[in-house]
Amino acid sequence: MANNQSPLKGPECSFIVPTRNRPKDIRALLRNLSGQTVLPAQVIIIDASDAPHEELKREFPRLEISYHVFEGEPSAAAQRNAGLAHVKPDAEWIGFVDDDILFEKDALAHMQAFWCRIPDEVCGAAFNLKEPCTDHGWGLKKSGLAGRLGLYRGEAGAVAPSGWHTRIGTVDENTVVEWVSTSAVVWRRAVLDKYHFDAFFKGYSYLEDLDFSYGAGRNCQLVVVADAMFQHCHHHENLSSDWYNVFGQMEVRNRLYFVRKHGLSVWRCYLGLCIRFGQTLMEVVAKRQLLLLYRAKGNLLGLWKSLFMSNSNE
Repeated sequence: MANNQSPLKGPECSFIVPTRNRPKDIRALLRNLSGQTVLPAQVIIIDASDAPHEELKREFPRLEISYHVFEGEPSAAAQRNAGLAHVKPDAEWIGFVDDDILFEKDALAHMQAFWCRIPDEVCGAAFNLKEPCTDHGWGLKKSGLAGRLGLYRGEAGAVAPSGWHTRIGTVDENTVVEWVSTSAVVWRRAVLDKYHFDAFFKGYSYLEDLDFSYGAGRNCQLVVVADAMFQHCHHHENLSSDWYNVFGQMEVRNRLYFVRKHGLSVWRCYLGLCIRFGQTLMEVVAKRQLLLLYRAKGNLLGLWKSLFMSNSNE
């Protein structure tokens, strides 16, 4: 493409981007989108930041930016739902994009090409994460015992009867999966006319992507598009003991909610959670990360609440 040409605008696809207090990240993403060979027809920013950034609409003239301040409790799930109200009526597809990701130069062009040739049974297509799958899970994950017990499955993007999901990592070819991350994914509009993110997943919204995509994918097909690549620049520096404690409880609470909602195996889920707790304690010793003790403490508190408090899922 010559330098004096503008990127092509593809079929009507609206991207929804939830963000909060990450001005550098959101600008990096918008700069990245502006440089794509195919532009999204619309970028909807749902901003829960302490200070609004309405100037973003003027900073990136190549993009059609729809900027909205989110005034409810900050939550990735709630902000994505709010973004659906602002999608253009003629948008054929709706994408969800995290504010801390960067696409490869032709990623949107590859995604557009995929949607132009796929059958109707495909309802969701994820971009391909450009990094190897690093498994931080239990030592039992790779064993035949975990498979026989229904705790874990070996294939990428699978969901076991226990409710544990397999990470996807980087795929070498278009791959059918049972769930997709909301970091960078495009859905048929008809799916999002029927499904919204569950309001149960508040705050950090842990597992909201698993819940949403697994539920939708039971009635259609989900694919990871190999050529449409992106990088995820995770920014979780300086996490506190309080954060790990809350996250430890959330690991239990949200996993059990997902399992019960989708009719999976509760006893297998509890077994997996106990193993997860033991793994965390081993990581404390092996990695000498004392903050992980607060995660383990949160796991224990979450398990106690789930067993002895009737309102633990509220």
